[in-house]
Amino acid sequence: MNDGTTRPMKILVIRRDNIGDLICTTPLFEAIRRQYPTAYIAALVNSYNAPAIAGNPHLDAIFAYTKGKHAAGESVWQAYFRRVKLLWQLRRMKFDYVVLATSGFAVRALKLARMLAPKHIIGFVTDKAGSSRIDQAIAHADGAQLHETEDMFRLLAPIGISGDIPGLTVRPDAQLATRLRAQLPERVRHGEGPLVALHISARKEKQRWPVANFVELAQRLHAQHAARFLVFWSPGDENNPFHPGDDGKAAHLLEALSALPVAPIRTEHLSELMAGLSLCDFAVLSDGGGMHLAAGLGKPVLCFFGNSPAHRWHPWGVPYELIQKPSCTVADISANEACEAFGRLIQKSHRTNLVNKEFLLW
Repeated sequence: MNDGTTRPMKILVIRRDNIGDLICTTPLFEAIRRQYPTAYIAALVNSYNAPAIAGNPHLDAIFAYTKGKHAAGESVWQAYFRRVKLLWQLRRMKFDYVVLATSGFAVRALKLARMLAPKHIIGFVTDKAGSSRIDQAIAHADGAQLHETEDMFRLLAPIGISGDIPGLTVRPDAQLATRLRAQLPERVRHGEGPLVALHISARKEKQRWPVANFVELAQRLHAQHAARFLVFWSPGDENNPFHPGDDGKAAHLLEALSALPVAPIRTEHLSELMAGLSLCDFAVLSDGGGMHLAAGLGKPVLCFFGNSPAHRWHPWGVPYELIQKPSCTVADISANEACEAFGRLIQKSHRTNLVNKEFLLW
């Protein structure tokens, strides 16, 4: 598909949502690159989620703007001024396609796309909302019943792409990962058992698992599997009204597990979370951006779901065990249930590794 020109096709994917949403969109980048290897492929995201796709090998460029609520060290009007400059730059690039990678009718993303004046705009429309400006419209219909990754992948139909969906793509900073590994205590860095990520933070209250449960789970996993641990959390004081964190919970957990091979990974920046997770063999955490990062890094995941729809947001493309109680409250999940699920996850992971090895030998 060359749109009647001899120059390479230019495609821009707009995804302005949270980290997990953006990671679930990364299969689109790979699929476009496979189908159109010479195309210019770019993503327009916000400054908050941009680090999640840093280093993506399938993109030629990542453009990021700052939302007013994320402006730090500058006024809101300065953030908006920089956004206008960016949109003018993108408009001059004359994109052939702008893809609105949002479930349902994306009003705000459409406004951005119209400012860029592309030849075509691809996006979802619904029975209740749509626009003639989306000339390559796809009926969203029952799209909400699909996994987010499957739903987004349907947006590639207008450019002739369908079939198997690639996995998620997350690329950690290799130098940062090496530096973090070198800083780990000897008994954490080396050992026979798996290195397990324990991520104790969750944005939604119903997604939070009690620290006492993490303590009991870690003790049992060490006893049964000689597991070692890296502890992750959102830094900050829980009483901070603007950016509450879990420093207190992390300190309590680390003290309770001081007899085990455990080390903290303080993640002031998303790149540190990505690099730290890349060191682990398994990840235990609640549904959220961290869970999708772990899946994008190819890590088997034990995940706790509160009131999020599991069919929509479960880990994509990796072995996983998902626990969701009828109450839709993560705190109701027992450490015993989590321990048994982790045992099943290890078995799934081993089976997957055996299949992969057999495939490579074949």
